[in-house]
Amino acid sequence: MHDQRVQLYDTTLRDGMQQEGMSVSVDEKVRIAHKLDELGIDFIEGGFPASNPKETEFFRRMQDEPLASAELVAFGMTRRRGVAAEEDENLCVLADVFTPSVAIVGKTWGLHLAKVLCVSRDENLHMIDESVRYLAGRGKQVMYDAEHFFDAWRDDPGYALQCVSTAAAAGATVVCLCDTNGASLPPFVADVVGEVTAALPQTIVSVHIHNDSDCAVADTLVAVEAGARQVQGTINGYGERCGNANLCSIIPALKLKMGRDVVSDEQLARLTETAHFVAEVANATVQAHAPYVGRSAFAHKGGLHIAAVERAPQTFEHVDPAAVGNEQRIVVSELSGKGTVVRKAQEMGLRIEADDVRVASVLKRLKDREHAGYHYEAADASFDLLLRHELAPHAPFFRLESFRVIVEKREDGHTVVEATIKVHVNGDRLISTAEGNGPVNALDNALRQAIVGKYPHLSDIELVNYKVRILDESKGTGAVTRVLLDASDGEESWGSIGVSENVVEASWEALVDSIEFGLLRGHQG
Repeated sequence: MHDQRVQLYDTTLRDGMQQEGMSVSVDEKVRIAHKLDELGIDFIEGGFPASNPKETEFFRRMQDEPLASAELVAFGMTRRRGVAAEEDENLCVLADVFTPSVAIVGKTWGLHLAKVLCVSRDENLHMIDESVRYLAGRGKQVMYDAEHFFDAWRDDPGYALQCVSTAAAAGATVVCLCDTNGASLPPFVADVVGEVTAALPQTIVSVHIHNDSDCAVADTLVAVEAGARQVQGTINGYGERCGNANLCSIIPALKLKMGRDVVSDEQLARLTETAHFVAEVANATVQAHAPYVGRSAFAHKGGLHIAAVERAPQTFEHVDPAAVGNEQRIVVSELSGKGTVVRKAQEMGLRIEADDVRVASVLKRLKDREHAGYHYEAADASFDLLLRHELAPHAPFFRLESFRVIVEKREDGHTVVEATIKVHVNGDRLISTAEGNGPVNALDNALRQAIVGKYPHLSDIELVNYKVRILDESKGTGAVTRVLLDASDGEESWGSIGVSENVVEASWEALVDSIEFGLLRGHQG
């Protein structure tokens, strides 16, 4: 085990919010802060307390929102050019804020000094020294972020080191080496961090890496190997341009692969939940193929792979999915083998062996339908029903006699859609007519109206997504279409599929599967 623990510093609420399209309310920032606290983050950077009314209100709220173990950090910058530290309004705000720790960013790169800040190198050192010294004198633990540090090192390593050495000498307990442009590759980062840690043995060296070269996680991990004792990043890698180092990859890599106990086992098991929680609150999504926390991170599609993980999961899973709060998924497709069918049957509570002739029958039907345009990987409900039809047939909840859809375009510009449906339920013939904003909506309304009295659980099921894809575009309006429907009963979501040259027929097929599966869930519950 390593003697020195690596600290986790999260900047989702500050740097992560600089991602294009990203914005959260004060209430949402508070909720995210508590979630990060539960995950075991050491420092949560909340932003600059006086940059805008939202930030001011957030810090006011957090003063009355105690965190279990994390520490909130206020963020700012070194004093302005030509202004004494004690007279700089921004520094005074940081000195007065309730948080014990503050982070300030300063310039390091000669190009930035000359073209943006317009100060001499000596004046920049004075700005760093006086700002850190003032805040430390006011009782703050100061973390100094050296902006563009790695660019500065390429330009003038002596001056870059002088900047962070000045901050440390003035009282900064942490100096953070920032790859602000995300331009650095792992070997260079490792070399630089090694030299800085050797030069500042009494100071915690941190890294803040952007992902413009797609190396932010790797850069962060090699920095730890080179001596860094704090890592900065964001949940799901959110951040400006290409984002920041992704803590959802860094945390399990440090703990499971590098032996650094940055969080407890129980906290690590909350990682997937935290990633999806933050994404949901921020109105974003977790990429399906995101390592560790993505829905497909432990999904297996190839028949040979599935057979292997059935016997030894570690053959195609680099960590136990449960360790990070995720789960193994077996994906159904034309690549599936007998193992997939057996596994899915077992998940349904059906006992079946791979040599059962029905397994071969299911596989043939599956592959024939995939060839025809079906895509069961995205339609778990439809595959469930296909499997049940072969292995454990059940009487359908309703039988269609006919449906008719009328679309009327009126002179005043309005379009009216009406659907009439005739179905049979337990010997009763039911007829229903309903309107909708389109053919599928009208059919859905008519079907529900007809059978909801027989199946009250139907009122809990609602369609949440509807997608249409043209499979053979060269045929124009005569092309085969694939319809995918997503539905939910408030507890679980599922997908269904329909394929036909008639988009209404394809939609009906998907709709029937969606409702049939939902009713089956309710009936079993």
